[in-house]
Parts: sequence; C-alpha cells; structure tokens
Amino acid sequence: MNNLLYKIFFRFQNLNYINSGFKKVEKDTEVRQIFNAIGAFSKNSEIRYVGGCVRKIINREVVDDIDFAVNLKPKEVCDALNKKNIKYYESGVAYGTITALINNIKFEITSLRKDIDTDGRHAKVEFSDNWKEDASRRDFTINSIYADIKGSLFDPFDGKKDLENGKVDFIGDVEVRIKEDYLRVLRYVRFFLNYSKDKHNPKVINAIKRNLSGVLAISSERLLDEFQKLLKSKGFSKLAKDKDCLEIVNLIFPQFKNISMFGKLNNFAEKNFLKVDFIFLISLMVIDGTDNADYFIYKFNLSKKDKKRLLFLNSFYSEKFTNKIFLENKLNKIFYFNGREALMDIIYFKIFKSNKVDNKLIKLIEIFKEKKIPKMPFKANMLIQKYQFLEGKELGKKLEVIEETWVNNNFNISEKEIQKIVSN
Repeated sequence: MNNLLYKIFFRFQNLNYINSGFKKVEKDTEVRQIFNAIGAFSKNSEIRYVGGCVRKIINREVVDDIDFAVNLKPKEVCDALNKKNIKYYESGVAYGTITALINNIKFEITSLRKDIDTDGRHAKVEFSDNWKEDASRRDFTINSIYADIKGSLFDPFDGKKDLENGKVDFIGDVEVRIKEDYLRVLRYVRFFLNYSKDKHNPKVINAIKRNLSGVLAISSERLLDEFQKLLKSKGFSKLAKDKDCLEIVNLIFPQFKNISMFGKLNNFAEKNFLKVDFIFLISLMVIDGTDNADYFIYKFNLSKKDKKRLLFLNSFYSEKFTNKIFLENKLNKIFYFNGREALMDIIYFKIFKSNKVDNKLIKLIEIFKEKKIPKMPFKANMLIQKYQFLEGKELGKKLEVIEETWVNNNFNISEKEIQKIVSN
C-alpha cells in the first residue's frame, strides 16, 4: 500500500514540475497571445508546444526557444495572427512555418504535415490536421512530444519516458529517417551526448556510417548551424570520450583537426568556453600551422568579417615568435592597427591552447579590456608647419616612423624623439 502511495505521489510531483515549467514560460513570454490568436480563429483550431521547449521543460533545462505545431494551414495562421495584430514573417512557408514576433521574441509556428517526398536535404510536404501523423514524421521520440498551454502532454511515441530513461531513439526505421534528412546524423550526435544513458545501438551507428556521403551534400550553412548547437550544448564536453560520435564528427568535418583538445581544457578555458563565440572556437579547431584554415574557409560559407578574423589569427600563429610578443608594449601595435577583437582573439587563443594558465596573459586581458584605442595625435600639418616639411612621399614616411615609435612606446613619444626622426 505504501509503495502504491509513493508511486502516486511521485507521479503527481513529476507532472507538477512540468506544469510549473509551462507556467513559467507563459509568465516570462507572450505565448498567451499566440494561443489566444489561434484559438479564436475557429472552433476546431488548436496549437501546442512541440520539440525542444517541451523536451527542455521535462528535462528541467533552460528554455531558450519556443516552437509550436498547429492544425491550421500557413495562410490560416497568417490570418489568425493578423486579426490579433501580431507581427510575423513567412520564414519557411513552403514547409509550413510562420515566425511570429512579439517584443523581439520569435515564435515558430509550423502547420501539421506529412512528408510526400524527400531527398535528404529538402522535402515536399502536405499539410494535415492529424497530430499523430505529424509526430510520426519527426526524428526522435524525445522530439515528438506536444503540450497545450497548461502543460498537458500529447506523447504518442513515449518520448517523455525515453527522455527520463536516457534513451535516444529514432522514430520508425533508422535508415529511412536518416535518408529523409541527412542532417539527422549530426542531430543524433547532439542528442546522444546530451541525453543518452545507454551505449550506442550498433544498428544506428552502422546506418549512420552507410549514409555519411549524404551528409556532405547538405549546405555548409545548415551543417555549421547544427554543429554550433552541438558545440554550445552541455553534452559537447563528452565528445572526445565518445569514440563513435567523435568519428562521425571527424568524418563530416575533417578540417576540425584539433577538436579533441576540448576534452582536456585548462581551468580558464573551461570557465569561459560558453562565453567565447563560435568563430573563435572554430579557429581553435582549424588553425594548425598548415593551410587547413584556408581550406575550411574555401569549403564553408563564412561572412567577410568572420573570414578576415580567422585569416588574421591564422596568419599570426603561422609566424615564429617567442613569448616576448605577449608583452603590453608589443601587443599595442596589434591593438592599435587591428582592433580590440583581434587582440583578444590572440590572447584567448594562446590561453585556450595552453596546458596551464599564465596569469600574465589574464592580466593582459584585463588591461586591454579597459584600454581605449588612442588616436594618432600627430598629423601632416604639424610637420609641415613646425619643421617646414614639404608634402610628398618623404612626409608620409616620416609620419609612419613617428606613428610606429609612438605605438611601440605605449602611445607616447617625446619632442626630442620626433625631432630625431624628422632630422634623419
């Protein structure tokens, strides 16, 4: 009898924390407006939370994005939002997705659907009003859980149970699921490292390996976007110790030659791992003294800003230098000519790559974090007026020497030094 009461009490507590999680989402965001807009559209219209936000609430994680499934077609969703003056844009209308925007928070609303045809990258879909049909086309059981605004679950594939038991299972036939969208290979790695309490199923690993060539046909943007989710997830630290996951990632991203370094970071790197940005972490993996960084940039579509940043770091660490370069007066030149971000990248790169943390480098971070990039106080007019210099190439050369001396001397230069440069 006591055992039965304990089970009932535990089940109540279990459901209670889930309901509390959804109440918090309702309190912290404007989801009520979305539910009201869809609910008011017709007597049969219905919307539910789905995917990541449900999974994270059940697993007591922080909810950082909110997705919905709805039994309306995309045009009807737009009409429903228009009636309530909710802004939106058609982010993926061909696949049934409308993104609502309230107080700068994005809410993805996707119509129930079934896949008519897939090629591993794109799918032709048909919209539906069948919740079970929509669930059956999703990738993993833990991603096929729906919830209403109060947190009542619709869980046709027992995803909640799998999540609680640490089981990462594909829905249906593994090979079919992968061939529908090859990106699911990387998603498997992410979910396995984050949620699994089991060993890999050999059938899953073999199916993945048979289909790796399909992954390489996916656009570089989608691959990097999915890898970024893995990189910033709590499970990423387990990658270096998981032979199968590491092999899969290495086969998809052979340019990430230093990826295993993340399995043995120093204390500073561990504490700051989630604070540094994606491109910096990429640089740690691809810069190895060869042309590997150039090949990565060639293969993956980066912004001009990110390319420039990666190439600068690669160029700096391709040079042979001693630790004397990491002195304030030596780094001033980089700070002045290349900016704060470039300088911080150099220092952080050095720290992340080190087995032990050099406190002098930590001090340099604090110095340059507060330091303002000074403006060159000496102009051509000064040399012309004070030293009767004529305009021309010679004037430009003198100014460059003055500027370099000023930078190397911690942005200071005496009148005597200027006179010496001018007279030579």
